[in-house]
Amino acid sequence: MMTFTGRIAAAAALATLMGTTAMAEGLATPNLAYRTGPFAATGIPLMNGQADYMSMLNARDGGIGGMMVDFSECETGYSTEKGAECYEKTKGSALVTQPWSTGITLQVLPKTNIDKIPILAPGYGFSPMGDGKVFQWAFNTPLSYWDGASIILKYLQDMGDLSGKKVAFLHLDHPFGKEPLPYLEMKAESLGFELLPIPVGLKEMQNQSAQWLQIRRERPDYVIMWGWGAMNAGAITEAVKTKFPMDNMLGVWWAGHDADLKLVGEDGKGYKSVSWSFPNMDAPVMADIKSLVIDAGKSQTTPEEMEGVFYSRGLIISAILAEGITVAQEHAGTADITPSDLRWGLENLNFTEARIDELGLTGMVPPFSTSCSNHTGHSGGWMLEWDGAKFVKASDLIMPDSEAISELETAKAQEYAEENAPWPVNEDCQM
Repeated sequence: MMTFTGRIAAAAALATLMGTTAMAEGLATPNLAYRTGPFAATGIPLMNGQADYMSMLNARDGGIGGMMVDFSECETGYSTEKGAECYEKTKGSALVTQPWSTGITLQVLPKTNIDKIPILAPGYGFSPMGDGKVFQWAFNTPLSYWDGASIILKYLQDMGDLSGKKVAFLHLDHPFGKEPLPYLEMKAESLGFELLPIPVGLKEMQNQSAQWLQIRRERPDYVIMWGWGAMNAGAITEAVKTKFPMDNMLGVWWAGHDADLKLVGEDGKGYKSVSWSFPNMDAPVMADIKSLVIDAGKSQTTPEEMEGVFYSRGLIISAILAEGITVAQEHAGTADITPSDLRWGLENLNFTEARIDELGLTGMVPPFSTSCSNHTGHSGGWMLEWDGAKFVKASDLIMPDSEAISELETAKAQEYAEENAPWPVNEDCQM
């Protein structure tokens, strides 16, 4: 692994080779943002974190490999239709597409084999995308939704035998919310618990009285919440109102937004959310962002938002993309990489503890690595708990059930390929 100093020297050498014309063109990494619409409350801090990390690289390092990063946004409002329009609008010069919705991801996924532009969907999208042999251009590093469901169940198993228990699955009635069902259904059968799916329609997100009436009637032992945006605040306030024990309510990482819990404060104490990122204000990268971006007036964030889980997750997402670009540049021997080069870079990520420290991200993301066959990384995650004022780590790193998930990935990826035949498969990938 090249040292940090070596990487900087290599970047400088690449910049010299490419000259000023390439630097002016920059690296096009469009973001299909959602700062408006029903999910804006979660989108804004995520987009701010993403943008601020790239702004920091531009200000501190002159971009990546000597080329400035063009991190333009195309607003989708989380609409699948608008997302598809944004993809078509930006794909001409793009190194990557960041769809920011499972629905948009599914819409764009078949186009990747034709357009040959990588999809980067960190911690979201279609879980079988982890099978890189079938989904050659799609990446959901560092964790899939099946990984998240696995970690939650492992955490619950540590609290006691799940056999005979009733687990309510409160989820957005949207492709995102339905993603973990194949894994949860499989584990309910093998572990002997009753799975109770409770969908929340897009128009019901802020008024979930019917869903919580069902929860009061069914009296589940646990509620797993697969929410996003306004659904999270609606569910948490209803849980408090109905006096559901918050210790027994656990959410996916998109249901662990500080602002949602601050609505209920102390009453939300004990609520948990699995996470593959964690805010660490003492991490070196935060000082660089503050001095070069925040204090320089180049950010839309606020001091309070900057301390939250979602802002730091946005930073991690851009750090994953930036590292993929760096690895691709080193492999290609040029800073002016192609989408195919970036695909190679994203297939060869190696976020070791040492590399995480070199990037100034200490304590903010678990170690993980990818390969041509493993486009997820399956990093493991922490359980975060609301202490009444903020989220704190409530567990050590919990690793997902990779063997069972891998088998499910292979089966569902093959099923997708057959349903969408002819579908090219990377037969050369053996890793």
